[in-house]
Amino acid sequence: MDKKKTQAFFEGRELEAYNLFGAHPKKTYTEFTLWAPHAKSISVIGDFNKWDVEADPMTKDETGIWSAKVKGAKPGQSYKYHVDQSTGDVVDKIDPFALFSELRPQTASVIADLTFKGWTDKKWMDSRTKGFDDPLSIYELHLGSWKRPEEMGPNEFPKYLDIVDDLIAHCKKFHFTHVEVMPLCEHPFDGSWGYQDTAYFSTTSRYGTNVELMQFVNKLHEAGIGIIMDFVPVHFVKDNFALARFDGTPLYEYSNPDDANSEWGTANFDLWKEEVRSFLMSAANYWLDIYHMDGLRWDAISNAIFWKGNKDRGVNEGACDFMKRTNFMINEKYKGKVMLIAEDSTDFPNVTKSTLDGGLGFDYKWDLGWMNDTLKYLKRDPIYRQYHHNDITFSMAYFYSERFILPFSHDEVVHGKATIVDKMWGSYEDKFAQCRALYTYMFTHPGKKLNFMGNEIGMLREWDEQKSTDWFLLQYPMHDAFAQFFADLSGLYADNDAYYYGYNPLNFKWIDADDAGRNMYVFMRIAKDKTFVTVLNFSTNPYKAQFGVPHKGVYTEVMNTQWAKYNGSLSHNNVQQVKALRLKRNNQPYMIEVDVPPLGAQIFEVSNEVK
Repeated sequence: MDKKKTQAFFEGRELEAYNLFGAHPKKTYTEFTLWAPHAKSISVIGDFNKWDVEADPMTKDETGIWSAKVKGAKPGQSYKYHVDQSTGDVVDKIDPFALFSELRPQTASVIADLTFKGWTDKKWMDSRTKGFDDPLSIYELHLGSWKRPEEMGPNEFPKYLDIVDDLIAHCKKFHFTHVEVMPLCEHPFDGSWGYQDTAYFSTTSRYGTNVELMQFVNKLHEAGIGIIMDFVPVHFVKDNFALARFDGTPLYEYSNPDDANSEWGTANFDLWKEEVRSFLMSAANYWLDIYHMDGLRWDAISNAIFWKGNKDRGVNEGACDFMKRTNFMINEKYKGKVMLIAEDSTDFPNVTKSTLDGGLGFDYKWDLGWMNDTLKYLKRDPIYRQYHHNDITFSMAYFYSERFILPFSHDEVVHGKATIVDKMWGSYEDKFAQCRALYTYMFTHPGKKLNFMGNEIGMLREWDEQKSTDWFLLQYPMHDAFAQFFADLSGLYADNDAYYYGYNPLNFKWIDADDAGRNMYVFMRIAKDKTFVTVLNFSTNPYKAQFGVPHKGVYTEVMNTQWAKYNGSLSHNNVQQVKALRLKRNNQPYMIEVDVPPLGAQIFEVSNEVK
């Protein structure tokens, strides 16, 4: 073994442990390597030796690493480790560094050859960035249910290459810049959606082979679409065949049972242990290195920042050090070209601050506070919204403390929470009117965007991983019009840097944040050559509203959520064009008067260059 890399593994700073451990096929044999320091004995069993526990024993070195060269073992064959544990129990375990696995309910690891000579994405890889100054609209999807044929049985799954062309066309239509796939690591239970994993280096066998995933990513890159994967570094399943008490001791989990047991019935990784750090750092790097992923969204890191997510127990300094180290080393390796995103529901500071300045080193953080406040506001009867006006304005009080992504993720459309459109107050028509206003607020608010599949067509049924997205809804005028609205709005966002160049405080300014009596909000987004003014009316009343604006000239309506083409009540042929008057209002030198529709939103554009 590479002594330098082995030492780095034990020191918690190895990014490529998958090249040290696991099953690596050679010409006439496969070399198996495993870290299990407390096991009494281990043998490799599999298709190649008829699962004979005595055929291929492994030898152990002084560091606790076991190895064996097994003649005749080749890619495509299943295997496990037959482990005589320190407790005296004998258990057949999967390979923690397996690169492929059998389809559940089978659990064996599979020898895999990762050779792929079809990469044609060098131009993409060389030019990609973290997207701070670019439009970033992320499409979150579950590969098994995005487009699932009705006739498909519970043990069948759509394949990468069967959906990739449709996915590319869909992303282009709705101006999604990246897809974010729910975890693709192997997991035993479909209903966990990949968030309770067994094998952190094993591409799930549900959707195709390792090489087919590479082809999937390559096609996305050729089309100019990035891909982000969910990464689950906090916990793992307790199934006896996997990582739990691997050699008879808590090798990957905390030794203290209270810390080891998670709220999900899984085991928490011991993020203080250097070998576990190298394992997870390598797992993060693996998907970026081997599969050319453009970023990772770290799941549930609030449960790592604080001990078991409980702020009263204090900060888990070892877990934070692990995150800092991983983010720093990945940034170094990829020269700042991959995105590192935190799903963090806490107010822990400096999540997106550089590790060199004492932060955790993530590039983005989900703004779950914005999401919760906004949806809570729009569930209310408009009569009572005036008493909760701050639910909409509060986000800008803290927005510049981190680099935020505004998320409407899968978590918001399951478990009885209702879909985004169905959360809205009122009748069927009112729900869609408010949802159009909501999305106008989302896309004109500073921050990058993320939406779960189905949001773009106004799904009314909660997501079910066993059923396809309800594409048939596009046969109905309301949903078809909503999809057109979503495409137009996201296109407006993608085409104007006033909206995506959004971490500069000078880029956003409230015009009127205090009109609680009318449930109205007015703000502007400012670019070098244009200014856009957004008007939100979350009341059921139409208004003729006057408010201040920064420039003279003609303010042209470029979006009105109540236009007829979006199934609203206003003709989209009667676009408002309003000339600014030299009257001071809202601390602005000019004023315009516009007609504001009920439960609607508008965007006005003006040139900054009018003299």
